[in-house]
Amino acid sequence: MKIERFEDIEGWQLARELTRKVYRLTKKPGFARDYGLKRQIQNASGSSMHNIAEGFDSETNAEFIRFLRYAKRSCTEVQSELYVALDEKYISPDELVLPFVDSSTISRNMEGSRQPTVNLTSE
Repeated sequence: MKIERFEDIEGWQLARELTRKVYRLTKKPGFARDYGLKRQIQNASGSSMHNIAEGFDSETNAEFIRFLRYAKRSCTEVQSELYVALDEKYISPDELVLPFVDSSTISRNMEGSRQPTVNLTSE
């Protein structure tokens, strides 16, 4: 599949779905009242999709790959914050599973041969 827009990147599509799931979880009563954690996990999940989009508009493949690494790190941050939400009993173990798996999938998608290639000039 040819990638012509950032929306064509599978990792961005997955990150968008992760962000939807995170926003749904953070609307739960206990979670919604913890403004710090709520804001942090929403920002991290959004950052994963935003960095992919921003990287797509890079001038070089090296720069694009740097933004993919940022997106991967944001997914790891989401995973860590999900554990805090679990420990605080804002979410159940069952509610942790899907966003955790999604963030792992996005991270794998951003690695090695799975990094999307776009027509950028090389450095």
